Amino acid sequence: MRKKERAKLIIERLKEEYPDSDCTLDYDQAWKLLVSVRLAAQCTDARVNVVVEDLYKEFPDVNALAEATPEQIEAIVKPCGLGKSKARDISACMKILRDEYDGNVPDDFDKLMKLPGVGRKSANLIMGDVFGKPAIVTDTHCIRLVNRMGLVDGIKEPKKVEMALWKIIPPEEGNDFCHRLVDHGRAVCTARTKPYCDRCCLSDICKKVGV
Repeated sequence: MRKKERAKLIIERLKEEYPDSDCTLDYDQAWKLLVSVRLAAQCTDARVNVVVEDLYKEFPDVNALAEATPEQIEAIVKPCGLGKSKARDISACMKILRDEYDGNVPDDFDKLMKLPGVGRKSANLIMGDVFGKPAIVTDTHCIRLVNRMGLVDGIKEPKKVEMALWKIIPPEEGNDFCHRLVDHGRAVCTARTKPYCDRCCLSDICKKVGV
């Protein structure tokens, strides 16, 4: 089976299995997702969702966060880990949004990539979830599962995985596909225990390679 054919089948089955998959970070404005995705590095989404409630009570908008010192931000986001660097990036990022984009998040991938603390994964998440544009988010679940399924062959570097997936995943499917991989990776194709292949909707077409 060619990779495009396997990808099409996998997309269809994951749609049936996880019809309501979505971003697990809570947000109601684009800048809040930008903050949350930075805090989510090496931290669970569940913890981030709790921490940002306190952050937004203290600093309710872009301007307020831009005026806050990194130390003030760090005092609140510290439970997410790497507090100093995350606070510094959030502070610098909000200042740029305030000064260069009238408080708005740019809907351009290259401009997002220039924001402090924003990498390809974060930029893709925002492009897909906020702006509804084609996106492929290569987080740890995505990388692990697409290797195991046989959609990529032993590629672990996020950008290389992303580029490989662009060739076989229809652009309009990429963002939702990656959210479904997260759900599948948590529920069935787990990392910390042996995957539950016996109850996997992909068991007959998965190559079961990689990690």
